[in-house]
Amino acid sequence: MTDLNRGIMKFEGADKPIVVAISAILVLGSIAILVFWAVNSAYVVN
Repeated sequence: MTDLNRGIMKFEGADKPIVVAISAILVLGSIAILVFWAVNSAYVVN
């Protein structure tokens, strides 16, 4: 068992590159959407 299978990632295959890539895309995409929404709300972009 690798160290990535411990903690909150307690399922088999948690350290597979595709799972890590999907998680990273979800997290970074969510941050990008929140930043876009905040800038759009704070300043009149359109």
